[in-house]
Amino acid sequence: MTPAPPPERAIGRITRGTTNTNRLRRVDRWIARHPALRRAADPLVVDLGYGRSGVTAFELEARLRAVRSDVEVLGLEIDPDRVEGARAQLRRVRAGLTPFARDARVTFARGGFEVPTMDGRRPAVIRAFNVLRQYDEAEVTGAWQRMAARLAPGGLLVEGTCDELGRVSTWVALGPDAVPASLTISVRPSTSSGATGSGVATDGEPWHPSIAAERLPKALIHRNVPGEPVHALLAALDREWERAAGMTPFGAVQRWRAALQAMADAGWPLRGRSRWRLGELTVPWSAVAPLA
Repeated sequence: MTPAPPPERAIGRITRGTTNTNRLRRVDRWIARHPALRRAADPLVVDLGYGRSGVTAFELEARLRAVRSDVEVLGLEIDPDRVEGARAQLRRVRAGLTPFARDARVTFARGGFEVPTMDGRRPAVIRAFNVLRQYDEAEVTGAWQRMAARLAPGGLLVEGTCDELGRVSTWVALGPDAVPASLTISVRPSTSSGATGSGVATDGEPWHPSIAAERLPKALIHRNVPGEPVHALLAALDREWERAAGMTPFGAVQRWRAALQAMADAGWPLRGRSRWRLGELTVPWSAVAPLA
């Protein structure tokens, strides 16, 4: 895949660029199951704002090629130095000096929310993670619209946030119309007192699913206040997690599944029951959309 020519002006701002190996594994495996990828005529996937290292683009390609052997991943960054650094990593991959396949279909180019691609190709999927976290809430809709406008018909924009180790992730799924379709919360449940979602010991504080509040997408993170739907969701999740404490001897996953079943029984429109075992919870956007 030949990268797109550099745009005259990349749209967006340079962010901190924090990157860690395996940080985005939760959203990657979710994308791998999504029809937007599996049914795409042209399985071009964009890793927008990959940061100081191109490792997330290589990991994304490795995970997706298991279901689409013809997948191509284009990593985009605004900072030219980060692009050059990722291209140096790619040369190491081609030389067989990394764990990634030497023939990994990955390229890197400079770009932002305008999502430049060679020959005007429209991505099947755009993954923009930890990009909007440092923007203002008022800027989110415009960024969504710019990115979504570049999608192929039936394409998918995944915009979200995660912690440094990837044990707490949340993301919004949008289509080419830039209208949010769903919110997913993906965590690593823990039954250990004193363990947070990142697995870091605290002073005896028990783990609660609402740890995800710290990593909500920018469109929701300031809405986690009483009276807002997303606050009600997280409060209900914590409440059912506490009520499911009797499942603790059977493990954190069983306790998590019991909590989600109780939420569903109470009327919460939870989706993706088959993925509950992975620590995931998905609801339609209408269940958490910010109040005007």
